[in-house]
Formats: sequence, C-alpha cells, structure tokens
Amino acid sequence: MNAPQPKQAPIIDKRLLNLVFLCSLLVGICNGCVKPQPATVTTVPTSNTSGSTSPVSDLTEVPQVPEGTTTNPADVPKFKPAPEGKVLRHAVFFSFKEESSEEDIQGVVDAFRELPEKIAEISDFKWGVNNSPEELNDGFTHCFLLTFKNEADRAAYIPHEAHKAFGDVLRPHKDKVFVLDYWGDANAKPLKRELKHAVFLRFKWDASLEDIQKVEAAFAALPAKIDTIRRFEWGINNSPERHAAGFTHCFMVGFGSEEGRATYLPHPDHLAFIEILKPVLDAPRVLDFWAEE
Repeated sequence: MNAPQPKQAPIIDKRLLNLVFLCSLLVGICNGCVKPQPATVTTVPTSNTSGSTSPVSDLTEVPQVPEGTTTNPADVPKFKPAPEGKVLRHAVFFSFKEESSEEDIQGVVDAFRELPEKIAEISDFKWGVNNSPEELNDGFTHCFLLTFKNEADRAAYIPHEAHKAFGDVLRPHKDKVFVLDYWGDANAKPLKRELKHAVFLRFKWDASLEDIQKVEAAFAALPAKIDTIRRFEWGINNSPERHAAGFTHCFMVGFGSEEGRATYLPHPDHLAFIEILKPVLDAPRVLDFWAEE
C-alpha cells in the first residue's frame, strides 16, 4: 500500500497578493489623512401658521445675526427707508381656546392695549371684535391693527420686553394667531368712527402675475365706484413672522356705518370684482371690526 501524499498548499497568484497589498496600503493612507468631522446641529426657534409656541414668544422669532455683529434688531439688518407717503401696518388676529373665559380674553385685550404706552415705536393702535356678516373669519375673533413708521421700528417692537411679556399673558388662552403686515397710506384722514373691513387673499399656486395684478387693479378701483367706501388702502404681506397662512394680499376698506357696508357687499361693482377674483382665488379671509383705541 502506498503512503498518503501530503496535501499541497493552494497556489495563490502573486498578482492577486500584490493587488490586496496595494489596496490595504491605500486605505491606510486615506485613514491617516482624513479625520472624521463631528456632526453639528443648529436649532432655531420657529413659529408657524398653526400658532405653535416659540421659546421666545408666541409672536416672535429669533433673528439670524451674523457672528461678530451687533444683536440690536434696529441695526441688523440695515432697513430700507419707508416708501414715500407710506407707514407700516401690522395686522394681528387671535382666536381663543374654548376654556378661556370672557375675563381671560379681556385680560389679553387690556394687555395688548397697554403696549403703545410701553413701546414708543408704536405710532398708532386700533382694535376691535369681528362683526363680519360674511362668515369668512376662519374662527378668528379679535382684531388688532398697529402702525409703525418703518421696518426698523417694527424690528424694535418684536423682541421688546413689553411685547414678550404680553406674549406670556396671551399664551395660555391663544388658539390661533394670524399676522400680516403691509405698507399703508400715511396721509389717510381718520374717520370719526370707522368700521374696518379687512380682506385677505390667498391665490392659487398657478395664478399668473398678470391675473393677480388684474385683481389688485379691480379692487383698487372700487372706491371710485362705490361711494360708501370712506377709506381704502392695500398692500402685499411683508411680515418677518410666519403667521400669514399663505395669504399675501391685504385690502383694508373703511366704512362710516354698517349701512355703508350693507350697500357695498351686494353692489354690482363689488359683485363684478368678485367674478374677476374667483378664477385665481385659493381662499379669502375677512374680518370686520369697529376701530377702537
């Protein structure tokens, strides 16, 4: 019987060994040259159209200020001057929680009404409770219209300590908030008593600029056609806050009486305007209120 022969070791191609060695060498070089960088996460307090709270205030956001610059909101950024003959309107609307009492809500109103005495940048302040017969208020009930001379004054107001303190009063009772700012008429003559008819428009995503401009022109033409309109101004939202819910246009129509509004709503020229608006309108929002100080 022949003795068993020892097994031969597998033959490995030298070219394969050289390739493996070269790959290992390259991996080692790369690992030595590139150091992994730790991941960084930046958290920015935000607010949105649903009215969720912010760590600073329900009504404010933290401005993004470049490192090494002043954090004074009046200085960062450098604001453009107000357009000639214009002032900045800051329109604010609230809906309140069902469990909030009339006393709770009145406490919010009173706290808001005190702000002009505490914040010098507020040049005018009006407020009222919605009384629109059109039922297009989306649940909002309380209306506030603040005026600033320019964007810098608004920027000083938003993070002001008195404004943040008001946010603390508001927060337990607020359901939703709606904010839209626009440039208004600085030379408008005040009415002895004014019923404000605030109309906000959100357009369809595919509405053309030309069609939107037709709506703007048609609405702006109504005061010359309907004599019960005593005041009128309009503008495009420029609020730095995120509470506009996609609405871009505000039209503020003023009447001297509820009878004046009753004449306006079914007026043929108003109805003709609505026909121009319908094809491009996504949603309207309307709130009326007697302007009080």
